[in-house]
Amino acid sequence: MFPLYDINRPRRRAVLVPVLVVANLLAFVWEWVLNDPGAIIYAYGFIPANFFADSLAEWPTLFTSMFLHGGIGHLVGNMWFLWVFGDNVEDRLGRGRFLLFYLLGGVGAALAQGLVSYGSDAPMIGASGAISAVLGAYIVLYPGALIVSLLGFFPILIPAVIYLGLWFLLQLFQSFGGVPGVAFWAHIGGFVVGVVLIRVMAPAWRRR
Repeated sequence: MFPLYDINRPRRRAVLVPVLVVANLLAFVWEWVLNDPGAIIYAYGFIPANFFADSLAEWPTLFTSMFLHGGIGHLVGNMWFLWVFGDNVEDRLGRGRFLLFYLLGGVGAALAQGLVSYGSDAPMIGASGAISAVLGAYIVLYPGALIVSLLGFFPILIPAVIYLGLWFLLQLFQSFGGVPGVAFWAHIGGFVVGVVLIRVMAPAWRRR
C-alpha cells in the first residue's frame, strides 16, 4: 500500500519539511551529477566497521549519510514519505525541535543498523532512518488519522495506527529475509527511537 496523502490538516504550514526535501535534492545532485557517487558514498556514508573502529573520526557520517541516496527511486520514495507524514509532526514539535528530532532519529537508526551489522564495511546511506522516526512519532500523535493509500490501482482509507503498524511489521519480517541492500534495522531502530523520543519532546497537552 502506497500512501498518497493523509487527511490530517496541520495548523501551521510546514517549513522544515520542504527545507529537508530541498537539502536532500541538492545533496543528490552534488553526489550524482557533480561527483563520483561511489566515492561520495564511501567517503560520507555510515560504515559500521569504520565507525566502531574509530568513532571520533567517523561520527560525522552519522549525519552526512542521511542526506545521500543510492538512486532516484530511493530519493523519491523517501521524500514522499517525509512529505506525507512530516508536516504534522513538525506542527506538533515546532521547527527547532522537529529538526533536532529528525537528526536524532537518523542517528539512532544508523546506530541500530550498525549494532546489527557491527563488522560490515558496506556503507549505509539514505534518509529512511530519520523518516522512520517521523513515522514512529506520527503513530503516537495521530493514531486515528486517515491515510489515503493505493491498494493496487484503488485508493482506500486506512487509519494511521493500522497503516504504520503494518509498515513496521513488514520491516521486521523483511529484516529476517536477507533482502540485500536495504537497512531494515535502521527502519526498525528509527521507528522505535521516534516512538520513544516524541513522548519526551512533545508536551503531553500537545500530544492530546
